[in-house]
Amino acid sequence: MAAPGDNALGEEMVSTKVLTVPNIISFARLCLVPVYFATLLSGCNIAATLIFAFAAATDFVDGQVARRTHSVSKLGKLLDPAVDTILMISGVVGAFLIGALPLWIMVLIFARELFLLIGGGILLTRFGVSVAVIYPGKFATTFLFFGIAGLLLGLPLVPGLGISDAPWLPGFGQAAASWGIWSVYIGLVLQIGVTVYYCIAAWHQLKAARRNAEGRA
Repeated sequence: MAAPGDNALGEEMVSTKVLTVPNIISFARLCLVPVYFATLLSGCNIAATLIFAFAAATDFVDGQVARRTHSVSKLGKLLDPAVDTILMISGVVGAFLIGALPLWIMVLIFARELFLLIGGGILLTRFGVSVAVIYPGKFATTFLFFGIAGLLLGLPLVPGLGISDAPWLPGFGQAAASWGIWSVYIGLVLQIGVTVYYCIAAWHQLKAARRNAEGRA
C-alpha cells in the first residue's frame, strides 16, 4: 500500500546521508507548519494562506532536487511524504478551525491517511508487500492543497448549485461558497479512487506472495 501523501522519489541510489539539500528543504517546509498555525490563529488569514500556499507549492521541489542531484537518502524517502502528510493535515485542521471546512471532510482525510499508514506498515513488515504509488494520488494531493488554500483565503465566492441545503455540503446549496471547496471535492474523489486501487493492488500482490511462499515450501 502506498505511503502517506502519495509521494514517490522513484528508483535511485539511496544514501544514508542526513544533511542533504532535499532533506533541508523538507525540514524547512515542516518548520512552516507552526508558523502557519500561529498566523492563522492570530486572525491573519491572508498571511496564513500565503504561508500554506508556499509550503504546498514547494511540494515537488525536494523530490525533484533529490532526483536531479542524485541525492536520494533513506531519511528523505521518509521525510518527504511525512511532511506532505503533516502539511495536508495542518491545512485541513486550520480550515476546519476557521469554519471553512465541514467536519466530515476532515474526518475522512484523517481516516484515509491513517488507513494507508497502518495498512501499508502491516503489509510491508508482515508480508513484505509494497504497492507503488501512482500519479493520480499526487493529483489528488495537489487538488486538496489548492482547495485548502482557497478555503483559507475565502475568496472568490462562486454561486451554489441549489441542489441541497444541507449545511455539511457547502457549495451544493443556494448560498455562495469559496471556489476552494470544489477543488477539495475533486481531491477527495480522486483520493477515494486511488485508495480503492491501492487496496486491489495490495490484495493481488499479497496473493502472489502467498503463492510464491507455498511454491518454495
